[in-house]
Amino acid sequence: MDTHKSRLSRYKQERLIEHFVSGSTARTAAILVKVNKSTAAFYYHRLREIIALETDNPEMLSGEFEVDESYFGGTRKGKRGRGAAGKVPVFGILKRGGHVYTKVIPDAASRTLMPIIRDKIQPDSIVYSDCWRGYNVLDVSEFKHYRINHSKVFADKQNHINGIENFWN
Repeated sequence: MDTHKSRLSRYKQERLIEHFVSGSTARTAAILVKVNKSTAAFYYHRLREIIALETDNPEMLSGEFEVDESYFGGTRKGKRGRGAAGKVPVFGILKRGGHVYTKVIPDAASRTLMPIIRDKIQPDSIVYSDCWRGYNVLDVSEFKHYRINHSKVFADKQNHINGIENFWN
């Protein structure tokens, strides 16, 4: 991050980065670091942009992967999760023991998710997902697909998507 143009002291920048990494909200970080909440929110946004630029790796990977979609933004009132008003869907692929790739998507349909999966994961790799219908096409694809039904259990030995779920948190 280009910090020499910032009006924030190096100390405050480092404290904001620490709070970002620890998972604190921008508002909480603003209070603790004693900066304006808009300043902290902007700094968090810039950090996310840098992470997105650094993680957009074009190479295909093989191994074990966890895939999941999540929804960000909007208001908390009313419906949550899929279909909630004003939320932005984001798709994520976690290579177990490795990096995470995320992408903002227009919807969580198979036609949206499969091109991303095929672009980032080599055929014959193992893909773990939840039971969302957007992943149905993985059952008849070139990948070894395992599902975890969150309404029954969150993990069954190697069959889980806890890594990507933790990333969203």
